[in-house]
Amino acid sequence: MKGGLGNLIALGLLGVAVVANELQINQKMDSRQQCQGMYSRKAWGGDTDPFVLTKFINATTKGDEDPIVSFVIFEWHDEDLVGVWPSPDATKKEYICDEENVKKSFCNETEIGQFILSPNASDSRNLILSQSVHLKNPQAINYAINKTGYYCVSTSPFSSDNYKAAVEFRNAYGELPAAQIAKLPFYGGLTIVYAVIAIFWGFLYVQNRHDILPVQNYITAIVIFLIVEQLMTWGFYQYQNTHGKNLLANAMMIIVAVLNAARNSFSFFLLLIVCMGYGVVKPSLGKTMVYVRILAITHFVFGVIYAVASLQITPDNAGPIVLLVIMPLAATLTAFYVWTLNSLNLTMKDLLERKQSIKALMYKKLWWCILGSIVVIFAFFFLNSFNFAGRSDPDFVPDHWKTRWFILDGWLNLVYMFDIAYVAYLWRPTANNRRFAMSDEIAQDDEGFEIASFGGSLDEEDARSPDGHTPIGGQLSPVPPKPVSDNNHPRVSLDGETIFAVGEDGDKWSDDDDSPRNSSEHQKLTGKKD
Repeated sequence: MKGGLGNLIALGLLGVAVVANELQINQKMDSRQQCQGMYSRKAWGGDTDPFVLTKFINATTKGDEDPIVSFVIFEWHDEDLVGVWPSPDATKKEYICDEENVKKSFCNETEIGQFILSPNASDSRNLILSQSVHLKNPQAINYAINKTGYYCVSTSPFSSDNYKAAVEFRNAYGELPAAQIAKLPFYGGLTIVYAVIAIFWGFLYVQNRHDILPVQNYITAIVIFLIVEQLMTWGFYQYQNTHGKNLLANAMMIIVAVLNAARNSFSFFLLLIVCMGYGVVKPSLGKTMVYVRILAITHFVFGVIYAVASLQITPDNAGPIVLLVIMPLAATLTAFYVWTLNSLNLTMKDLLERKQSIKALMYKKLWWCILGSIVVIFAFFFLNSFNFAGRSDPDFVPDHWKTRWFILDGWLNLVYMFDIAYVAYLWRPTANNRRFAMSDEIAQDDEGFEIASFGGSLDEEDARSPDGHTPIGGQLSPVPPKPVSDNNHPRVSLDGETIFAVGEDGDKWSDDDDSPRNSSEHQKLTGKKD
């Protein structure tokens, strides 16, 4: 009865340990070994020395039975030092020290029940700890971590077919796994960057608060939302690092997943209405805005379902039902992509046809931003495909455990941050927001002349009365015509005696006596007599 109660308490403690970010080991083939990356105390600092602590549960025994489990802890690169080859042409190693291997001199009698180590195992830079664990009264095994590496705890049943143990990989800085500790400063840095963007945006927003466009209000909302979302993500990892995985940490993880789904939906929504020309080309989208909002809400709902399902379903028990979660999200995502690119092309085409070159340049910059992001994403996937091609290699995870978080999550956040910052820069508040958005640029033809034709200027001259005044009711072109060159009145070089010549063979004064040239007044002025 006491033994059963003790086992029940031990199972309860094991359950708590698992919740506290500890891993479980048992006799099943796929659960006999657990590995994790570990940092030395010098790498990330901390108050305690890092360690790997293993606790076995007391086995229920009868009489003098004492089941034994073989146990070893090693750094991954020392795996070749665990076990020995029976012969040079052998295809399988001998791992466990038993009476037969003692007779072959692979180990001695005091090592029965332990993992066999290579004769040069003592030359390793890391300690390889091999023990035989007696389950009748097992002792906790504490393994100190002195160097950064990928450490494994491996077990094998020696005289027991049923055993359970909890393994805690405790780093010096806290409870967060070593593969995720880099996320803590990363998301903290993103929070600061978004806060800086918000400060500059807020300054321009307040400075031009009487001239704000509706689309700029959406940008303001998403910048504020991003600060909250990144701060919440950082808070989740900080809490988990301090308290481990518990009920509150799981609740925070779900909140972060929901916020991430909201960010994706809000971002696609904002990009779509911007590409439609909302606020700059069109003052309103009409019923189209309703459809865009419905698509964004639908994408958010499917995103939340996918996030929750990904937390509940593991790759081992995933079945065809997973398609019911993935396909709707993929459908709404595809709809956003197609609609956004099509709207951007139509907006640019419309602006070019109406010769709105300045607005068209804004959208062309946005087009290059989207294209550049797509190229970066595909290039990154292409380069990493070579790395993931070797995923089946046993050394893949041990060699990439420090950077996997950035490959799977970090770099996408950087691309997103650049895109949102660039959109905010293009659509930043200015002094003439509404005037720029609600007015059209004066279109020009290919020669650079204004639309007002020369015929319009001639009509204006015809409309004038003989005394030079414009008659009442006369309509003139709102754009003053540019000067028109006249071949009959050429301009003479400034080096000559006159600037404008009346004409060479044109209207000359006559030589009669009544002409001004022959008048007495002319002779007095010039001092010449004809």
